[in-house]
Amino acid sequence: MSRATILARIKEALSVPTDPHVRHGGAHPTAPEQYRAFLPAVPAAPADQVALFAERAANLRVGFHAVPDATAAHAVLRDLAVKHGWQGVASHADALTTPACAALGLPTMLTTRGYDRDALEACDVGITGCEALIAQTGSVLVTSRSSGGRALTCLPPHHVVLARADQLIADLPGGFALLRAKYGNNWPTFMGLISGPSRTGDIERILVLGAHGPKQVTVIMTAW
Repeated sequence: MSRATILARIKEALSVPTDPHVRHGGAHPTAPEQYRAFLPAVPAAPADQVALFAERAANLRVGFHAVPDATAAHAVLRDLAVKHGWQGVASHADALTTPACAALGLPTMLTTRGYDRDALEACDVGITGCEALIAQTGSVLVTSRSSGGRALTCLPPHHVVLARADQLIADLPGGFALLRAKYGNNWPTFMGLISGPSRTGDIERILVLGAHGPKQVTVIMTAW
C-alpha cells in the first residue's frame, strides 16, 4: 500500500465525527455506574441473569454448572477429577474451597501457607473462590484476597471457580461498585476479570487456548 493511499485513508477516517463522549474534550462519565449507557443491557430478573451468564460463558469456552447445593457441587468436582485424571490440587482456605477439596480427597497444596511455584504449576487444577460472576460478559471477577493470589488462577492448567448464586451480579459497573464498597481505600494487590481460558491467535488466525495460562476454566455456582 502506497504512502499516499495510507494518508488518504487516515484523512477519511478523521473526517467522520466521533461520539462526543469519547472525543477529546467531550463529556466523560465520572463514575463507573454512568458507563451503563454505553454497555449491553442486562435483564433484571436473577434467573435471566443466570441464563445470560451461561450463554456468555459458553461463548468464552467456559464450563458452567449451576447446582442446588454444596453436595451437588462436590459431585461435579469429582466427575471432573475422574474425567481429566486429576492427581494433585492447588487451592486456598475459603468457605467454599476448603470443603470442596476435602470432598475430592486428593493431595492439596494451599497457597495460603506459601508455595513453590514449580509445585503449583505441576498441580492439575487450581480451585478458587471469586469476588463475583458478571452476567453481562460471562466473566469472573477475582482479587488476590478472594482467589488465593495471582499465581493460583494462572499456573495450573485447569482453573475451577466456586461461587454462590448471590455472587452473580448484573454488569461490570456493579463489579467495580462491589469492590469499592468492600475494600474502600484498602485495595487488594491484584484484581482481574477472567473471561475464559487464555487465548492467542497466530498470523494464520489459528486460535490457541492456554498459551499464557489455564487451558480450561470451569465455574460451579451453588444456589446458596
